[in-house]
Amino acid sequence: MVRSNLSVADRCGTSAVNGRVKTGEDGVLVTRVGLRIPAVLNFDTWERAGRHIARVADSSAWCLGDWIIYGQTRYSDRYRRAVEAAGLDYQTIRNYAWVARRFDLSRRREALSFQHHAEVAALPEEQQDHWLEQAERHEWSRNELRRNVRGARGQKKSDTRRDADVLSRITPEAERVERWRTAAERSGASLEEWICARLDFAASLVLQTQAEDARREAGEAVGDA
Repeated sequence: MVRSNLSVADRCGTSAVNGRVKTGEDGVLVTRVGLRIPAVLNFDTWERAGRHIARVADSSAWCLGDWIIYGQTRYSDRYRRAVEAAGLDYQTIRNYAWVARRFDLSRRREALSFQHHAEVAALPEEQQDHWLEQAERHEWSRNELRRNVRGARGQKKSDTRRDADVLSRITPEAERVERWRTAAERSGASLEEWICARLDFAASLVLQTQAEDARREAGEAVGDA
């Protein structure tokens, strides 16, 4: 996640050569309609060229996303014409822009692809950072990241269903239920509303107490330091 002042061509790792683009991989040239590859090319050079092209393609998604965001902000009445003049598909560019908006430049991870970021773009920022950190640490592919995120969602749904099953199995004594019903009626609420309100209040009280304890411990730690 390092910012750079390099030009667009430099960031893409390419340089113009007679109207074409040279990758720097021993004469492998990128033209408007494809690659010009020497007749003899060893495996290592060919492999490096592939990695280089993949980086350029990935960078272009970010760059196009940032480009359209600027155009939408600065030239709201004209940017669509610029997209069409550039021969770009508007829906694809909008998708790039949506992902780019979800990640400030400082939060984009160079070790991960644009598609990695797209997989978690719909999540809250804290969860985005968590999953991208895991993907970078464990060197997950885009598909591996997707499987892990979906697996976590499935587990959460399973936990929710299990909690609902627990609540459905609660069978308090009739005397307690009658006492609760009386309290609910005097509060002007239904029994269900009253029970939910009491549980919410108890939960808030516990969470608030824990938060205060954590802040107090943090303050004591700073004082000791």
